[in-house]
Amino acid sequence: MKDTAAVSSVTLTAEDFRPIPREKRKADAIVRPSVGYWADVFRRIRQDKVAIISLAIIAIITLLAIFAPMFCPYDYETNNLQAINQPPSAEHWFGTDQLGRDLWARVWTGARVSLLIGLGGAIAPQIVGIFFGGISGYFGGWVDMLIMRIIDVGVCIPELVYITLMMLLMGSGPLAIIVTIALVGWMGSARFIRGRVLQFKNREFVLAAKSQGASPMRQIFRYILPNILGQQVVSITAAIPGAIFTEAYLSFIGLGIKSPTTSWGQLAQTGSSLYRLYPYQLWIPGALISITILAFYLFGNCLRDALDPHLRD
Repeated sequence: MKDTAAVSSVTLTAEDFRPIPREKRKADAIVRPSVGYWADVFRRIRQDKVAIISLAIIAIITLLAIFAPMFCPYDYETNNLQAINQPPSAEHWFGTDQLGRDLWARVWTGARVSLLIGLGGAIAPQIVGIFFGGISGYFGGWVDMLIMRIIDVGVCIPELVYITLMMLLMGSGPLAIIVTIALVGWMGSARFIRGRVLQFKNREFVLAAKSQGASPMRQIFRYILPNILGQQVVSITAAIPGAIFTEAYLSFIGLGIKSPTTSWGQLAQTGSSLYRLYPYQLWIPGALISITILAFYLFGNCLRDALDPHLRD
């Protein structure tokens, strides 16, 4: 009863019904600048220390791969039989191999090949998988049936058959390895994308875009893919070490990069046969492979969080 009496005793004046001045509304309002999707992604990355450190490591390794062989006084394929299996020194920073070739030049020349294969072998199957998986999941019907049956037949064939046939057909080289990895890896990516597109294509924001006349390709690439891009970035970063290891495996069986052309996998394969006598020949490329894989993995996790629209604040 007391609360009711207190409320009823409140008196209102004419000032209480007057509109708030525009200046006061602006002063009291919480002003936040409107930013786009990609601007917000870059803001998140800049604020993440792990992402910055990982990106710096990747940038340093990439720059060394590009410029270090240019300023090295030794050529990566020139033999010097008077300097065989020398340990790291002021003259040869990473030592020499069993043919007297400078490992500093060979490591960073091989970094070009390994990074090219790693990035190309990770991105190419994802692009193909996104295209066919998006079409299959969005249109459904006979299109979905045809693409999925092709994938079902393709995954029944062992990967070694694809790899052996493609390497014999195209020869040994970075392009052949990238095409081989793309031929093997796009089917799993397409299945994943199809499932995610089926999940999102009937959401309210996609139906709203469809009602406003958005084309199917715009609905897929503008409204659906941004919601699954984070998972794909993680898949790409996880596929980079897989591509590097695929190249190393092909080198072990004689179908990968052939000497005198070099790569981290080829250097690790050569060093593994002499690691008890000259361990630096295995440890140096192995350490670079591990550091690069870890940097890509950590940066991929940070980029996944930055690309996820549901985590925007």
